[in-house]
Amino acid sequence: MKADIQLTETSQSTLQRPELLAPAGNWECAKAAVENGADAIYFGLDRFNARMRAENFTEADLPELMEYLHCRGVKGYVTLNTLVFPQELREAEQYIRSIIAAGVDAVIVQDIGICRLIRHLSPDFPIHASTQMTITSAAGVEFAESLGCNLVVLARECSLNEINKIQSQLAYRGASLPLEVFVHGALCVAYSGQCLTSEALGGRSANRGECAQACRMPYELIADGEVVNLGDKKYLLSPQDLAGLDVLPNLVKSGVSCLKIEGRLKSPEYVANVTRVYRQALDRVMEERQTADGSRRGRREAASVQRSCSRRVGTASVGRQKEEDIRQTADGRWQKEGKEISLMPAFSQEHYNLEMAFSRGLYTGWFRGINNQELVHARFGKKRGVYIGEVIRIGNDQVIVRTQVPVKPGDGVVFDCGHPEAKEEGGRIYAVQMKGKEVVLTFGRRDLNLRRVHVGDKVWKTSDPELDKQLRQSFAGDTPQFQRPIHIEVHGESGENLIAIARDEIGHIVQVESSMPLVEAHTKPLTLERLQEQFSRLGNTPFYLGNLSNHLNGNVMLPVSELNRMRREIVTRLEELRSQPQRWQINPYASLKDLLPSSLTNSPSTPSLIVLVRNLQQLQAVLQTGIETIYCEFEDPLKYREAVQMVRQQGEQGSREAGEQGRKNSSTIWVAPPRITKPGENWILQQVRSCEADGYLVRNYDHLQFFAEARCIGDFSLNVANPLTADLFKNHFGLERLTASYDLNISQLEDLLKSSPPDCFEVTIHQHMPMFHMEHCVFCAFLSSGTDFRNCGRPCEKYEVKLRDRVGTEHILHADAGCRNTVYNGTAQTGAEYVQHLIKLGLRHFRIEFLNEPPEQVNQTIHHYQQLLRGELTGSQLWRDLKLQNQLGVTRGSVTHR
Repeated sequence: MKADIQLTETSQSTLQRPELLAPAGNWECAKAAVENGADAIYFGLDRFNARMRAENFTEADLPELMEYLHCRGVKGYVTLNTLVFPQELREAEQYIRSIIAAGVDAVIVQDIGICRLIRHLSPDFPIHASTQMTITSAAGVEFAESLGCNLVVLARECSLNEINKIQSQLAYRGASLPLEVFVHGALCVAYSGQCLTSEALGGRSANRGECAQACRMPYELIADGEVVNLGDKKYLLSPQDLAGLDVLPNLVKSGVSCLKIEGRLKSPEYVANVTRVYRQALDRVMEERQTADGSRRGRREAASVQRSCSRRVGTASVGRQKEEDIRQTADGRWQKEGKEISLMPAFSQEHYNLEMAFSRGLYTGWFRGINNQELVHARFGKKRGVYIGEVIRIGNDQVIVRTQVPVKPGDGVVFDCGHPEAKEEGGRIYAVQMKGKEVVLTFGRRDLNLRRVHVGDKVWKTSDPELDKQLRQSFAGDTPQFQRPIHIEVHGESGENLIAIARDEIGHIVQVESSMPLVEAHTKPLTLERLQEQFSRLGNTPFYLGNLSNHLNGNVMLPVSELNRMRREIVTRLEELRSQPQRWQINPYASLKDLLPSSLTNSPSTPSLIVLVRNLQQLQAVLQTGIETIYCEFEDPLKYREAVQMVRQQGEQGSREAGEQGRKNSSTIWVAPPRITKPGENWILQQVRSCEADGYLVRNYDHLQFFAEARCIGDFSLNVANPLTADLFKNHFGLERLTASYDLNISQLEDLLKSSPPDCFEVTIHQHMPMFHMEHCVFCAFLSSGTDFRNCGRPCEKYEVKLRDRVGTEHILHADAGCRNTVYNGTAQTGAEYVQHLIKLGLRHFRIEFLNEPPEQVNQTIHHYQQLLRGELTGSQLWRDLKLQNQLGVTRGSVTHR
């Protein structure tokens, strides 16, 4: 397989070919990516990467791996995309030094403190802001740029329209950071970096590479206390897999710099398959755009002549090929442009290959905007493959299927009776007999239990050994199978040596000189064709001949053996150049300790209780308890005005009652904007600010900009897990306090309080953990027939909705002003048993949160925690008492030791 010849200089100024980035969980996957056309791969080491279940590489592998990649013209990026805790910072520093020294091309980072550390150690080593940083806007990109990042991986939830807006806003502000998007693979239902489900349910943090995939589990929908009958829809939080193939031209047009394939836990065959499909598709798109650009230039010139002759002003019409939207529905039917077609069309071989690679159903994700009726089909949450058809008859070790796709002996199938949670029947086909549109599938007598197969079952092809064999052959052996172009120009004249100058596509140049002079040719001179014939013999090398320029003067000749020697020398010297590691700068005097906060002093004060409420009734109850700091998080920001008025009126009344002799401390009210801000959503922030609260909870990078002139406290979604991150938000952005990350257990929290001034922090000690925070709207998807907020009828305002999991816990669902949903753990958790220890460490600010508790329970809970802070109640007593008061129960939660 050969990569395309690079575009000419003129074309490159108008076209940008996005880099194709493939996953590699091990050496075989790395080879599969390289031999199928990846421009770069990303991989993890054995620590600090978000796919700890992958085989991964080691630090010792880096020199050999990077030499191999660079020799093949491929870049290598290391994922350091988890949160890093205080006691791990020194180990992370050594990791970073090893990564830089090994010539890795970039590191993909989630932790803000780690970005600071990398840039402190090296002024030029590239940092890519991970999708785990939850960047959804131009403000987020600018924040990453301020950290020293060189590229931003946008959140998967960004649509093409939003990507274009971000690009436009960045251009307007003079910023130029390249953007990367995921183009294919599994979709998390929650925003990456904001999912606390695995942490809440099992102490396995997704922000530490230990996701337990709770989104792939079945749930029941409970509306106003009643189970909603959704038929066979049980997997309410399991999105289809992302496939951006159909919108590839739009992605190229948007100007994104990199297209990323998900799958570091997948097989080498998956990597080979998906990489090859997107390599070929991307090359076609670029060829078509190049051709279209040439046509447009010709039309513009013709139109210019016409305008000058006729003095008529007009616009030349530019034709555009219509995109064909071919997709497979959740029940296995193929559709083209929304209309059902009977057979899988021949030109959808790419779709077939992608379905066979791994598929829970393929969909364009959020690229075309929000469609809550399609993103989650909810019928299964595991790999299926290609839909074959439906069982119409059974008998004599045979199953008769009305088919839509070709099948052959050896293919593996599974029979889907509508219960994917149970063990399903399946096996390999022994023989195939076609009878019109019906296919008779024969199985070995002991290969299939036909008693467990039913008429009406759906049949899915889960394995294609022939395709797998082709894929394995694509990266088998040591001979390069994917070649990249080199461009050669030759110079010389009779009596002088032949000089050949060769360039590869990434800028390496070598000059090779013949060992004998050129002589005048009487027959068979070195024509362009003869030179191409000799220099193109590049089999078994990583190269193929691209452009060859002949600058020879006169008819000259050189022995073929000498031309062959020169060709071999070009290859050897280019390989040597390409194999050399990148030489990044490392400051030998820089170290972690330079960035650590210098002052650990803590002013003595009485521990204070902060209360977060989510409705006005809860707020009214809190105002009767003497709480001085109140947070509000309401679905409708317009209600914040009433909340502020209630608090201010309470304060005025308290002042009058206290009189001149002893002025009563009035409560301060802080309000929370939605956790996610996308382009065009500043109107929500303006509504929040218009309430004129005492301060605001900062939850994302837009909030840092928008509320920069106001009093602000950093919320948990900023993922403050170490002193480097804390120092940035506290001392560079001026946040008054920071909420410690919910990923910290008590030991890690203790380390954080010892490594930074403890009065900078507050810790949430009672809450329903916000597990999933997602663009997917469960209300819209399953309680309406609408696609988004414009036509859903707002069921979120009509029903109280919960999701019941497999063990019977009912998790609470809320929507916010941006129509994003949060699933809260149905069981509240407390860290009460650790409060006295935290007070001894200097912590003074403790937060408790309410969700849907009635006012009486709010009062009782606050009273218990006030007693706890005064030392009148132990943590164990409080835990036991609250467990009795709350029928949902209270757990000790994620703050416990792990």
